[in-house]
Amino acid sequence: MINDKQIKNSKTGEQVKRWRLILGQYADEHLNANDNLGLYDKQIDQALDYLYQHEYRSRGLLTEDKNDSESRRGGNQSSAYNTVNWLRQSRKLFPKSTFERMQNQAIERYQLEGILNDPNAVKELQPNFNSVRLLMSLRGKLSNSVQNEVKALIRKVVDEILKKIQMNFINAMTGKKNRFRRSLIKNNQNFDWRATIKANLKNFDQNKQQIIIEKAIFNSRANRQLPWDIILCVDQSGSMDSSIFYSAVCASIITQLPAVRLHLFVFDTQVVDLTHLASDPVEILMTVQLGGGTNIGYALNYAEQKIINPSRTVMIVVSDFYEGVNLTNLYNTVTRLNANRVKMLGLAALDYSATPVYDLQVSQELANRGMEIAALTPEHFATWLAEVMK
Repeated sequence: MINDKQIKNSKTGEQVKRWRLILGQYADEHLNANDNLGLYDKQIDQALDYLYQHEYRSRGLLTEDKNDSESRRGGNQSSAYNTVNWLRQSRKLFPKSTFERMQNQAIERYQLEGILNDPNAVKELQPNFNSVRLLMSLRGKLSNSVQNEVKALIRKVVDEILKKIQMNFINAMTGKKNRFRRSLIKNNQNFDWRATIKANLKNFDQNKQQIIIEKAIFNSRANRQLPWDIILCVDQSGSMDSSIFYSAVCASIITQLPAVRLHLFVFDTQVVDLTHLASDPVEILMTVQLGGGTNIGYALNYAEQKIINPSRTVMIVVSDFYEGVNLTNLYNTVTRLNANRVKMLGLAALDYSATPVYDLQVSQELANRGMEIAALTPEHFATWLAEVMK
């Protein structure tokens, strides 16, 4: 029978073991907990130590020689424990959220050389937005050998986002339903309930008192005949990585729309024309250079030169609106574009939790001068853009 003392000792032993895993190998002498670590605990300890020994080094603290460490631990450590093995092992050992946090720290905080230089390590990264964001921020430090794997990872994340938003985005943008033309695309926005009921009246069930739908009918969309020019100006300053990612995805969708011509510019204090890459969001993300200042007025002056038909032009500025150069030029340019009947949309930056992050004072003044300002997800942005282009 287990008594209270045994329970207390068990709890104490578990607490000591947890503290040992938190503090690492340098707590062995004081906690004397190494003997209480089972094989699973030692694997966790090994994974944590491989990552956080970089913290000791960054603080100038001495770290134990790896060979001595393996000898002292009785040969339980892997003799070839590199970054790839660490990623594979950690994915199995820790919950997904914990692993992703460790992976982010490995790249962003410690910049593990194995991830930056080993294509196999990039293959082991979790394909999510955080991985893309971190690799983009370190792109200048990545070796040439990992570029293709980085592109493949970004492609996976982009394709996943496209699956979620592409159809609704296109439906919102391609005009009203055409009741006289049927569509094979089965989408709730295209559903023609009147025609469906009429076509299935013969299937009325007397007992159940309901119509049995054997064939659902969907309408196609009417294409707009007059072309629109969309000029998308995306701020590429350091705080804009999330917005750049979604802007690249949206640009690739817009290029597929009928009767729409897209110009794509990214800017900080200079402007780079990426129109030729607009259909490929991966290439856009591999090209942008995050960082630098912000000169929105200069970007609008550059974009203004591309306007052919002002009344059929939508100029979209994706930015946090923290203008760093000349507010007078920015305000005057927006006033002039508005007078020329150019439709202007200001899409405020969103952080990783979809919270708007932008300069309220500047954006309010731009709104006063004719630019519509909003902070929207891509799906709602498509609806907004479609309303403007009606």
